[in-house]
Amino acid sequence: MTPRLDMIGLVVSDMAASLAFYRRLGLDVPAEADGQPHVEAALPGGMRIGWDTEETIRSFDPSWTLPSGGARTGLAFLCDSPAEVDALYEELTGAGYRGHLKPWDAFWGQRYAVVLDPDGSEVSLFAPAAPAT
Repeated sequence: MTPRLDMIGLVVSDMAASLAFYRRLGLDVPAEADGQPHVEAALPGGMRIGWDTEETIRSFDPSWTLPSGGARTGLAFLCDSPAEVDALYEELTGAGYRGHLKPWDAFWGQRYAVVLDPDGSEVSLFAPAAPAT
């Protein structure tokens, strides 16, 4: 058997706050999941994303501690256009989420921005840069 990547897992301090953030990015997670210690959602292409509370992780790994330093994991969301990157960044920061890098035209040919989820994980928003006219 060949192992295959099946799920991306996030450890969260506040399940409801984390799910509210990711719902704003289009993930379909039912509201009743907010109080659960473990939640999963299907992603396009068959992958899954999962959230576990810190308490859930400590229930089977008592030695687990919060990572320190910079972000160790980041997620990236493809937007339809550079304008959508800008609008989504403004929507999220306007809703109180922390902006990390304001939208800019990256040298690698994308409109790019980074916001932080409620646990401080980096979430990139990007789209191919508009062609020069």
